[in-house]
Amino acid sequence: MTLFNSARTAIRNASIESPAVPLTSTTLLELFGGPKVHAGVAVTEEASLGMPAVWRAVNLIAGTAGSLPLHPYREVGDVRVKVTTGRAAQLLDEPHPDMTPFELWELMFGHLLLWGNAYFRVLRNRNGQVQELWLIHPGRVRAGRDSETGLKIYEVDRAPDPLFDEQILHIPGPGYDGVCGVSPIRAARQGIGLALAAERYGAQLFGNGSLMSGILQTEQRLNGEQADALKARWKAKVGGLDKAHDVAVMDSGIKFQPLSIPPEDAQFIESRKFQIDEVARMFGIPPHMLMQTEKSTSWGTGIEQQSLGFVKFTLRPWLTRVEQRLSRLLRDQAVYVRYSLEGLLRGDSAQRSAFYRELWGIGVYSTNDIRRLEDQGPVEGGDVRYRPLNMGVLGTEDSEEVPADV
Repeated sequence: MTLFNSARTAIRNASIESPAVPLTSTTLLELFGGPKVHAGVAVTEEASLGMPAVWRAVNLIAGTAGSLPLHPYREVGDVRVKVTTGRAAQLLDEPHPDMTPFELWELMFGHLLLWGNAYFRVLRNRNGQVQELWLIHPGRVRAGRDSETGLKIYEVDRAPDPLFDEQILHIPGPGYDGVCGVSPIRAARQGIGLALAAERYGAQLFGNGSLMSGILQTEQRLNGEQADALKARWKAKVGGLDKAHDVAVMDSGIKFQPLSIPPEDAQFIESRKFQIDEVARMFGIPPHMLMQTEKSTSWGTGIEQQSLGFVKFTLRPWLTRVEQRLSRLLRDQAVYVRYSLEGLLRGDSAQRSAFYRELWGIGVYSTNDIRRLEDQGPVEGGDVRYRPLNMGVLGTEDSEEVPADV
């Protein structure tokens, strides 16, 4: 274990954030960030999370995907059997010594969604089997191909030597060079920059007092005490529910001039709504999942179809990327990795019941199969499977006898 512990120490030194120079420091943000966009703000992966729609989109996909059950399977003849013991099962149950599986996978999907790439440092035991997976911040890795061998190589800052596929698990997002994924934030930085600028503008609009209800005007010159007294008199006359729709009378030539948001200032509200739709389009999320419900029936027949489309067209491709990369990592164990999408039914008892009933009725699940999925013990005779038509025992012939009461 000495070799394994020294490797873990090397990982801490090479790829884990230094307390002296945290990743969120201004220096590193400037180093990894690009120039300002046309809206006048700098857009980085970290800064984009300041936009609530981006924060919600990343948390929605990363949290949902990270919470799904992830298991290794092995082909036994024509049957897929879930592997519950051995190195592969242990790795997926405890991939990291400190982080829970959900925390690790959620952070991995966050890296994919923001940087377009996720990198793990692979720690192996003396037999070469994968022991642990340590996430590396994407901003600390440069990936490419060796010009002579064509093999992928990785440069990690503060690591003395380049690393290779045996040492790095790289999960790329959509890209164009077959090596690295493209950061969605960098690809859509102009739209996100516009949203961040609109939010900053709105904060300044409120902060500089542009939303006062009105101005009291008089021809007389007032000192500070007189102005405060006048304001107090006005509030006393018009403040409170009991003064609603009442008429205020002021003397000394005082006039009240109501204020409203100028049309050009009010437009930023509509602009922010449009940017929510842009973020939803960028991440492939139905707008209602970002709390934008004005167009909740624009896809399919309603909310249910939009949610189904999110699973099929957005979530599934991300899951497939991770499944295939983990399967390649564990191919020495003769297993492949699959997410269980049935985990999405965990909070919907009606859909879960309908799902079980349908598969039970055609012989796919037995009673005990369903009970295991519901974390309940088996029952006697619960392993029998049934077939449709007359619900006879699966594998038997239909009875040709006519019932006596016919």
